[in-house]
Amino acid sequence: MNNPITKKKGFIAAAVASVLALSFMTAVAPSATAAGEKITKIGIAYDLGGRDIPGFNQLAYFGARDYVAKNKGVKIQELQAALSDTDATRAERLRLLASAGANPIIAVGFTYASSVAIVGKEFPKVKFGVVDDSTVKLPNVLGITFAEHEGSYLVGAIAAMKSKSGKVGFIGGVQTPLIVKFNAGYAAGAKKINPKVKVQSVYLSIFPDFSGFNDPAKGEESAKGMFDNGVDVVFSAAGGSGAGAHKAAIAKTGVWSIGVDADEYYFPSNASYNEIILTSMLKNVNVGVLDMINSMAKGTFKAGEKNFNLSNGGIGYSTAGGNIDAKTKATVESLIKDIKAGKIKVPTKM
Repeated sequence: MNNPITKKKGFIAAAVASVLALSFMTAVAPSATAAGEKITKIGIAYDLGGRDIPGFNQLAYFGARDYVAKNKGVKIQELQAALSDTDATRAERLRLLASAGANPIIAVGFTYASSVAIVGKEFPKVKFGVVDDSTVKLPNVLGITFAEHEGSYLVGAIAAMKSKSGKVGFIGGVQTPLIVKFNAGYAAGAKKINPKVKVQSVYLSIFPDFSGFNDPAKGEESAKGMFDNGVDVVFSAAGGSGAGAHKAAIAKTGVWSIGVDADEYYFPSNASYNEIILTSMLKNVNVGVLDMINSMAKGTFKAGEKNFNLSNGGIGYSTAGGNIDAKTKATVESLIKDIKAGKIKVPTKM
């Protein structure tokens, strides 16, 4: 999720330089393939939060880490985002990685799109992967996108099966086409199970205000309002704000909260909320990142867009915590089969 503001360029350059010095992994000798490109250094430009917070960013790192684990000598260089980020500071971050020899460079989050469009032209021999965006039309840029609506459809179905009130809720961090995909899939999945289900939706901020991705208090307030209004399952696609929904759920008897991106049941920060985390919509960013890196190494890289979905391991749902019973799981697996077969067309818009 994304959340740009503004800050002085000098401070960003200094901070980025210091992180560059510390944020890489080393091994023995660089890897190469006969047909592909020699990869010696992978660059990652993170969205807010970085890799130490479980979720979106960390999954991108895991994809690069998985490549390094099997290819001795490859380094990873990581640069963090700042609350004050602008397109200019994001572009400078990408330039620093490219100038340091990183290739490929993974830009985590759609807010990097404008910056990649500029820096990609400056470094035509460097391959860039942009997670959650496919608008950059350059021969060295790949959009790594996901079928979030498919995974949201599954957790929507789970929510409807678990709900006793016939009311379920959705909290979106920022109203953008990407987050609307989550909402559309969730509502469709819930209505597949119960055509009469009531779906309440709210967005914590409106583009270009990205504060909704990092406002747990507002997430808690919104979830509490839904629970007070009879909703008994809430799905949050809201970045750090989702923790607020968990907090609201733990304070209310008989309600559930659904996580997003990674399996939130296992987040250390969610340990006190485990009993109310029904499931998580899994967006396997690591799969997309690793696929892009492997394509470079094998010489099969193609610019444009590659979408990761239920059929190729990019999307899923969690059963951690034991809150998904056998009957519910069987229903969900049947839905997955029908989506893969094209029998169910999941909407991307409300």
